Amino acid sequence: MRYYFSVSENYWEPKWTTDQVRALLLEQYDSFWGRETGIPRSRLVDLEKVAKLPHAVIISGLRRVGKSTLLLQMAHKLGKDSFYYLNFEDDRFLGFESQDANYLFQHLVELFGERKIFILDEVQNVPDWERFVRRFMDQGYKFYITGSNASLLSRELGTRLTGRYVPIELFPFSFQEYLQFTGEIIPNLDRLRTADVARLNSLLDRYMRAGGIPDAVKYPDLPLLRTLYEDVLYRDIAARYRLDAVYALRELAYYLVSHPAGMVSYNKLKSQFKLGSVNTIKSFVEYMQNSWLIFTMNVYDYSLKRQQIAPKKIYCVDTGLSNAVGFRFSPNTGRLMENLVFLALRQGTDKIYYYLAPDGLEVDFYLPDHHQLIQVAQNMTDPVTRERELRALRIAVHALKAKQAIVLSSANDEDVNVDGVNVQIRSLSEWLLEEG
Repeated sequence: MRYYFSVSENYWEPKWTTDQVRALLLEQYDSFWGRETGIPRSRLVDLEKVAKLPHAVIISGLRRVGKSTLLLQMAHKLGKDSFYYLNFEDDRFLGFESQDANYLFQHLVELFGERKIFILDEVQNVPDWERFVRRFMDQGYKFYITGSNASLLSRELGTRLTGRYVPIELFPFSFQEYLQFTGEIIPNLDRLRTADVARLNSLLDRYMRAGGIPDAVKYPDLPLLRTLYEDVLYRDIAARYRLDAVYALRELAYYLVSHPAGMVSYNKLKSQFKLGSVNTIKSFVEYMQNSWLIFTMNVYDYSLKRQQIAPKKIYCVDTGLSNAVGFRFSPNTGRLMENLVFLALRQGTDKIYYYLAPDGLEVDFYLPDHHQLIQVAQNMTDPVTRERELRALRIAVHALKAKQAIVLSSANDEDVNVDGVNVQIRSLSEWLLEEG
């Protein structure tokens, strides 16, 4: 069978001979297939569920979070001879554009034969990539795609692939994945001994300090988190958005990443970092979110306008990254615990808010879809802390008509009734394992 393709002149194709292109494709495929598959990620189940759908599967997340490994795990489910693999992070693809796809496809077919599945890594590096994906999907091809920029992916997907893709977000290791990766035995939560509880809390503290970036967990003595942070800042943000105010970006990012669970006002940040416009602050924060460095969370209010103008809470994508970047005199345990809770919740929904009572008391999280309040407190045995946290919940239960409430702390305790709502006091380590 012969294949005919219409190839237009471009800047990438003339750079490479046929032998060089084939060597590139073979090297990428062999390197991908020859890698370690690692521990099964929890998101692998989501990939398997959509394997038979005609939709493109878009996996997005921070650099080095394990997107390629997740693709490899899925590839092993699909079979070695069922897919083509391309990694557009490879510098040999510099200048590659969507019109080069036909030329590349010709070599793929000649090297590997006809296959109906494409696995594409870091596709945001290709301008107008959604054009050739749409065209090949129309011909019956299935795509698994990764990307590290949420805004670029959503904008491009929205133009040509609306309704034809399934988004999957990949986060750093959960507590459970971290324990599996480090070879720790996860105890039966229904039969915990005192020693098991102490060990779990010790492992949680270690996880909170190390974070869940796979390579950083595997090689703790190397400065990988700092390098990752700088790559995101300078390559994914400053270079991609062609920013001149790199110093201001660096100072703002340092402040936000090193103050997890902090409350910020864009107006105050503008003054603090001497930037001329609140819009500049908003843009910088948006760029950090798009690159998966941070998340912002709004206050819960029935007025959308008040939600937007009220101070926001900031969470880092990884507590280990926050620890590696920031400098502090105290352990900051309470805020890191809250950051872990946010990340666990965020993997299930993006409808997460904080609640602020008229007297200034705060409830850390409110999930309106579940009518659930969640408070994080490092130590509920202290009477002053206990009274403050429960008083905040009491006000929020009354104001929001919440049906569920939970306090996540260092240890389990007896439930408390607050205005007819049962408030559970749970160990954070056990709750994180139950959340997966």
